[in-house]
Amino acid sequence: MPAPNEITVSQLNRLIGTPECPQIVDISIDPDFEAEPCLIPGSFRHPHTDIPGLMARLNGTRCVITCQKGIKLSQGLAAWLCSEGLRAEYLQGGIYGWRDAPDTMRVPFAALPTPVAGNTLWVTRHRPKIDRIACPWLIRRFVDPTARFLFVSPSEVMGVAERYGATPFDVEDVHFSHRGEACTFDAMLEEFQLTSPALADLANVVRGADTNRHDLHPAAAGLLAISVGLSRQYRDDQAQLEAGMALYDALYRWARDGQGEGHDWPSTKGQS
Repeated sequence: MPAPNEITVSQLNRLIGTPECPQIVDISIDPDFEAEPCLIPGSFRHPHTDIPGLMARLNGTRCVITCQKGIKLSQGLAAWLCSEGLRAEYLQGGIYGWRDAPDTMRVPFAALPTPVAGNTLWVTRHRPKIDRIACPWLIRRFVDPTARFLFVSPSEVMGVAERYGATPFDVEDVHFSHRGEACTFDAMLEEFQLTSPALADLANVVRGADTNRHDLHPAAAGLLAISVGLSRQYRDDQAQLEAGMALYDALYRWARDGQGEGHDWPSTKGQS
């Protein structure tokens, strides 16, 4: 009989990439993590001995605790958090169970930029439209849910990156940018090893819209239209990013679950 505060790999995998995903905390001890330095998408590392620090970071939100095998470390900490009134679960089978299951992804820890004040910090050109909204969505949903993004004048991106330790993206001659016919969204999928069919389909839409190649996917022209409309609605880039998060949440769920669904009117057409 499963424990009431246990979550399976398949249950957690369905939540990753959605706004409903809990915070995922990897408390594997250093030797275990160093043997396989990869993270469940969106997770962060935290020592199991620092319970007050973890509670402060969670700030009352739902969490899933993971360790190497899903036994004493994660079950004990999840139970402790539950005793403090938090909604905490542990991952059945732990990191090994996640690694060995089909259709799961793992992000190489080395691919993550060095955090600045506890979070990854990114900088790009202001007035975003497609790549510069799609990439922050990807990062917040699959890499670092608390990532911060700075939008500045194009001429100042590299200077801001240097002064504040931010990672520049979607500008020329930086690591996270267009590569040949691929856009920055493609580059991030590659670097973070995010390889699901849904993300691959979404990448076709983003690439088609961002590079004006609408033949790549039927939805590309629609994404361009909505992205231009959003950019005209919002003067504040951070407000536009928040609105864009909802847009890409919907596109991801369509790519993952809804591509076989059509729509017609009237709904009774063809019925006797």
